[in-house]
Amino acid sequence: MAQPLENMFNAPRKTTPETLTPQKSTAPNTAPAPTESAVTRRSLRPQRGSVIAPFAGIAAAAVLVTLASFANPAIANAENAAGSTASAGATTAPKVDEHAELLQRTTERADTRAEETVAQATAVLATVKGKVDTAPLISSVASLANYPYLDTTTVQTLTNTAVTVTSQAKAQAAAVDKAAADAAAAAAAQAAADAQAAADAIAAANTPDGARTVAAQMAASQYGWGDDQFQCLDSLWTKESDWNYQAENAGSGAFGIPQSLPGSKMSSIADDWATNAVTQISWGLDYIARGYGTPCAAWGHSQSVNWY
Repeated sequence: MAQPLENMFNAPRKTTPETLTPQKSTAPNTAPAPTESAVTRRSLRPQRGSVIAPFAGIAAAAVLVTLASFANPAIANAENAAGSTASAGATTAPKVDEHAELLQRTTERADTRAEETVAQATAVLATVKGKVDTAPLISSVASLANYPYLDTTTVQTLTNTAVTVTSQAKAQAAAVDKAAADAAAAAAAQAAADAQAAADAIAAANTPDGARTVAAQMAASQYGWGDDQFQCLDSLWTKESDWNYQAENAGSGAFGIPQSLPGSKMSSIADDWATNAVTQISWGLDYIARGYGTPCAAWGHSQSVNWY
């Protein structure tokens, strides 16, 4: 018959071997004494057919709740640690990706610049060839041509070198071109000056006084005829044309200062025989030297027969 509840709580607890306090034993201590929690768990295990089983279960549940309260902080700490690690991983991962992306962009920029530099250097090489020493530029381009197989730092270094060498080659070629242009300009200026001087000389020689001056100089320098011979020459050509390079004999067709017959004979000296007194003088002095030996001999013949 069931006992009243108050009697059940007041009744002494049944002792079992599990709940007895162990006695000292002379046997060696081979295992540690059970803990209070273990003893409690084991003492509260319900016995078959016991009326206090529901209350023992409640007590056991209380004990478990207590143990859980001690265990929960550890679990919470573990979860927090795991969460922190996950958070740290989530924070670090983008940094790693960002760094890799930065390296990739740097590599792409280095390759693009290297490709452009090789193209520019090759074009410059074609324009400076034969003007400057192209060996440094050729070597630099050859070293950079393998940029797809080189590390980024090496590509950047070789690109900088190629840019410098290309600039130097362009500057050297520009200096050579400028020197050539300056020389050409100087030559052109000299040619223009010479042409102007020649034109001025022709213009001066095409006057009677200018023609006399030119004839005296040529007679002395080319034939060794002095002033005495020039006096005879002056008298002879004054009679023939009065030192007029355009003088023409309407009856015979004789032309120019020496009155060449026909005038086209003077083309043996130059094609400008009809407009250049110097050409006419040059032909006339040669004619006198070959036909009479000296101007005075030619003048003497002219005085005797009225021609020479």
